[in-house]
Amino acid sequence: MTRLNANLLLIAIALIWGSAFVAQSQGMADVGPMTFTGVRFLIGALVVSPLMWREWRALKARGLALNRDDGAKILGLGLLLTMGAAMQQIGLLHTTVTNAGFLTALYVPLVPLLSWLLLREPPHWSVWPAASGSLIGTYLLSGAHGLSINVGDIWVMASALPWAVHVLLVGRVADKMSAPFLVAGGQFLVCGLVSLGWAGVAETVTLSGLEAAAWPIVYTGVLSVGVAFTAQVVAQRYAQAPDAAIILSSETLFAAAFGYLLMGDRLGSTGLLGCALIFACLLLVQLAPMIRQMRRWARA
Repeated sequence: MTRLNANLLLIAIALIWGSAFVAQSQGMADVGPMTFTGVRFLIGALVVSPLMWREWRALKARGLALNRDDGAKILGLGLLLTMGAAMQQIGLLHTTVTNAGFLTALYVPLVPLLSWLLLREPPHWSVWPAASGSLIGTYLLSGAHGLSINVGDIWVMASALPWAVHVLLVGRVADKMSAPFLVAGGQFLVCGLVSLGWAGVAETVTLSGLEAAAWPIVYTGVLSVGVAFTAQVVAQRYAQAPDAAIILSSETLFAAAFGYLLMGDRLGSTGLLGCALIFACLLLVQLAPMIRQMRRWARA
């Protein structure tokens, strides 16, 4: 897969996550946040399980079966996924969707910063203005004119760190193992089990609530987790983590589009400016490295 194809796949992932926003909002009306998270991630693990089994057999036949260290890495990714999802959902109990949407996007500038500080991988210069621009665009798109920080906002802000570390590491882990489906499904299983264990202690889980939220849970479990999160693991084997963070931030743009189509939401001039800024950042992070490469070819 080329870097361009990987980035296009990341755009498709952002589209799916944006479309799942409506279903996720509806599902939270009938079950607790950890119950919703746990069940949908277990559904995601079930969706990808045939590919996991096939990949396991192929690796075993080549003498490359995963070892204990590989399992520990998958466990770590699953715990990062759980931390990000849990803190975000807990925050949503105490803050508005507007604030949560903007504050979650704080992971976008964190990814290139962590890549530089922890991995000693300086990103392309275009990543810095694109990351800043996508964050500002998300703020404008959310329609927020000011943020009053409360306990819910602090939870959502804290979730940006595990999201950023997860985006930074998931592609590297999958590439080193040559097992993207085992990495994807394994982290889903960890997240689902830990979240349900949390729900069993902190929430009241009822059959009637699960039945009422069945369609939102299934939709987000199959598409948002089973398809999109798995595709993220595959795509990030070939896309740089800072680029991926910026591209995935377009989820907010697609969420606005689906809100317009399905919920009758309308954007004002500020929201439209935010959409345009996010789109410009996507083009910048895609085209700037290509222009540099084309100049090299022209000189040759």
